[in-house]
Amino acid sequence: MRVVVGRWDTSPYGAFADAMVETAAGHRVLVAPSQEVADFVAATYSFDEVRIEPVTIDGWRFTSPSLAVEVETGARTALGRALRLVPARVAESPAWCTLTDPVARVVMRGVRTRGSAGGGRREYYGATDNHALVAARGSFDGVDLGALAPVDPPPRFGFSSTPRRPSVTTVVTTVRG
Repeated sequence: MRVVVGRWDTSPYGAFADAMVETAAGHRVLVAPSQEVADFVAATYSFDEVRIEPVTIDGWRFTSPSLAVEVETGARTALGRALRLVPARVAESPAWCTLTDPVARVVMRGVRTRGSAGGGRREYYGATDNHALVAARGSFDGVDLGALAPVDPPPRFGFSSTPRRPSVTTVVTTVRG
């Protein structure tokens, strides 16, 4: 099972958290705190099912009626150290994301820093930090998420995937159009 938790500190809908889950069978589920957020996220990414549920986020713990996940982060990775060398204002800009996309495609299979957000919109991921995960616990629909393992195959939510090594990446997402 693959889980991507989004913690949006600022957005057109205020601060919120959501989660994208892909089961071992390939079923893609969005867990969102409101219909408004679900509509925005589902217009950007692909899901087989959308669930509107109360969501809480407390540090590195995400909880909803169907999903509970808690992670422990480790040291900043080599990628994180490299990302921290780039000034945030530059790293977060769509121009930088466009420039770094060919490198990301080669260095990290499946990872993209720009692509289609659906409906004629473009999306840019400005990564500014990365930390390894050292532990994760949780369940989805009462089923244990299992042990940490390489993210393989990559999740199929949108144009980009996650790094193969389980991690926490700080990303500024820009959607235009």
